[in-house]
Amino acid sequence: MSFPVPYPGPVPPYNNVPINPQYFKPRQWFISAISLGRTTNVTTTTDHDYVIGQLCRLLIPQANGTIQLNEQVAYVLNIPASNQVELDINSLNFNSFKTSTQPTQPQILAIGDINLGNINASGNLNTSTLIPGSYQNISPL
Repeated sequence: MSFPVPYPGPVPPYNNVPINPQYFKPRQWFISAISLGRTTNVTTTTDHDYVIGQLCRLLIPQANGTIQLNEQVAYVLNIPASNQVELDINSLNFNSFKTSTQPTQPQILAIGDINLGNINASGNLNTSTLIPGSYQNISPL
């Protein structure tokens, strides 16, 4: 008499560790200033870890003005300083940016992940190369 193979059950917690944002780079950063123009320069409150070619999204609350930039997606064109990124957004006629003491602060977020990349008829290829600016697990665990 044969018995069915038992269901493997849930994954033990030590094999399925929670996602901790501090263990992934690049991360989100708070914005302290935005310079408008043919390209948009974003200054973060601290040094960031973005790279040229990184795809980013801006989250700008209404209290900070420049609401035209809210939810905009753009590529990093240049990194003029360790706390600045130049984005490929033409913001010439946008409202000016202003700081605010509201609890929700403006942010710049990296988007995309390591699972993107070369795809062929066989699906994703493991080419061991990283897409510029893709998320990387830097967990010490």
